[in-house]
Amino acid sequence: MITTPRKAPRKAIKRPAKARRIDREGLEQKVLIRWLYGEMRRGQPVGVLLEDVTYHVPNGGQRNKKTAADLKAQGVRAGVSDLVVASARGGWHGLYLEFKAKPPHDAALADAQRKWLAHMEARGYLAVLAKGVEEAQAVLAAYAAWPMTMVVGEPAAMLHGSEWRKAKA
Repeated sequence: MITTPRKAPRKAIKRPAKARRIDREGLEQKVLIRWLYGEMRRGQPVGVLLEDVTYHVPNGGQRNKKTAADLKAQGVRAGVSDLVVASARGGWHGLYLEFKAKPPHDAALADAQRKWLAHMEARGYLAVLAKGVEEAQAVLAAYAAWPMTMVVGEPAAMLHGSEWRKAKA
C-alpha cells in the first residue's frame, strides 16, 4: 500500500478585526429628534410647532443592488436632505435640513446634496446645512419663531385623485 504524505493543516491567519464604523451623523440626528420631542412635551414653541411635521427621509445607507434599483424606480433621489419640516414659515413653503455630524466628524457635502438644497431653495423652500445638534437646534428654533407663511386667496382645488376624506378606514 502506497501512502502519500499528508500536508500539515494550515494555521488560520489571524487578521485584525475591522473597527466598526460609527454612524455619528445618525446618532446625533437621533439626539436632535429626541430633543424636538422633548421640547414638544415641555410645551416649548419649537416642539409644539415643528415636532409633528418634521420627518426623516431615509435616502442613504448601504443597500444591495436590487434594493437600490427598486428604490430608484420608486422615486428615491440622490441628495435629498435628511430632514423635512412640513410647515410654511417666514415666507418659505417649508424647510429642508441637511444634517451633518458636528466637526471634526462631519462628512463633506456631496455635490448631489448641494444641488438638492439649491433646487429646493429655487422652489420656495428654506434649505439649510446644519453641522451638529446645537446648530440644528438653533435652525429649528429660529424657524419656529418666524410667523406662518400666509396663503393669499383661495387654494386651487384638485380635481384628480381619490377623495381621502371619504375613503374607508
